[in-house]
Amino acid sequence: MESVIHEFILLWAVIDPIGTVPIFLAVTASMNAAQSRKVALKAVFMAAMVLLFFVVAGQLLLETMGIPLPAFEIAGGIVLFIFALTMIFGESKPEEEMHLIEKGASSAVFP
Repeated sequence: MESVIHEFILLWAVIDPIGTVPIFLAVTASMNAAQSRKVALKAVFMAAMVLLFFVVAGQLLLETMGIPLPAFEIAGGIVLFIFALTMIFGESKPEEEMHLIEKGASSAVFP
């Protein structure tokens, strides 16, 4: 049971649903309630499918590519560190992202 709680907290921190709410509200500001609900459901479905895929096939993929788990963890830490640096120094490009959404990229499936 303790392991399940630990994994839930870790997943909660990585996904950051509270920090994602303002982004969702900004992206769906021009949509009506039905459209916003549709985008939210599609986004949740896609995220769940990606998570389920990697829960089921993640270890197999790493073993097939010959990547040991500690190396993958170190690489993930480096990626998170670089992401944190871009957040600190403000090199994010929200104008570019909004332009892509306006060109037709799905609001539900967008990095």
